[in-house]
Amino acid sequence: MTSTALAPAKPDHESLIGTWRRFGSAGPAYEIIATVPAKPDGTQAMRIRVLESGEEIDYRLTHILADPRAT
Repeated sequence: MTSTALAPAKPDHESLIGTWRRFGSAGPAYEIIATVPAKPDGTQAMRIRVLESGEEIDYRLTHILADPRAT
C-alpha cells in the first residue's frame, strides 16, 4: 500500500471578502471587498478598501494572507 501526500488546500478567496486585515503588525486596517481577475503572469489579487483613507486598490493575495487579521 502506498501513501500519497495531500496537497495543501488553496484558500477560498471568496471567503476572505468582508474580512479585515492590517498592513503588518502596526499598519492601517483594510477590508477585503472583492476578487479581481488574475494578472497575465498568474498573480492573484483582491480589491481592498483602506480604512483610514477610503482608498480602494488591488492588493496581492500573497500579501493579504501574510497580513494579520485586524481586531
